[in-house]
Amino acid sequence: MTNHEIKINFEEYASVDELNKIDKELCLEAVKALKNSYSPYSKFRVGVAMRLQSGKIIYASNQENVAYPSGLCAERVALFYWGANHPDDPIESMAVTAHSDEFQIQKPVTSCGACLQVLAEYEKKQDRAIKMLLYCRQGPVWVATGIESFLPFLFFEDRLNN
Repeated sequence: MTNHEIKINFEEYASVDELNKIDKELCLEAVKALKNSYSPYSKFRVGVAMRLQSGKIIYASNQENVAYPSGLCAERVALFYWGANHPDDPIESMAVTAHSDEFQIQKPVTSCGACLQVLAEYEKKQDRAIKMLLYCRQGPVWVATGIESFLPFLFFEDRLNN
């Protein structure tokens, strides 16, 4: 038997004000994306701002549907929009924030497993890690570069490319 240990690495900032100017601006841009969230069922809005290498910012928000599996998380909305419209302009960083009408969010909201797998695919596609900023508007910001910090056992099967 062999015992393995996995460690993740991320930075925690007490508030958005501790971030450098570029990262702080991206987090605040993610707040703007909250207004287009369509979340009448959960009342849990998620906003994303994604900065591309060119400096362009893409905005996205979660989109719910009464048939729950038919909705889509904000992260995948942003990533699929990027893939369809800007695939030659690499993603540098992505800020994610959330707001609930039902309770106060006190720590950063992490992306779901499906979103993390799509992030992994797009990091592979662009051959470049994506800086993630998980922004809690009333609390800390978690920052990590590379999806393996959030999804250490991501799925890839290179033989599927043959």
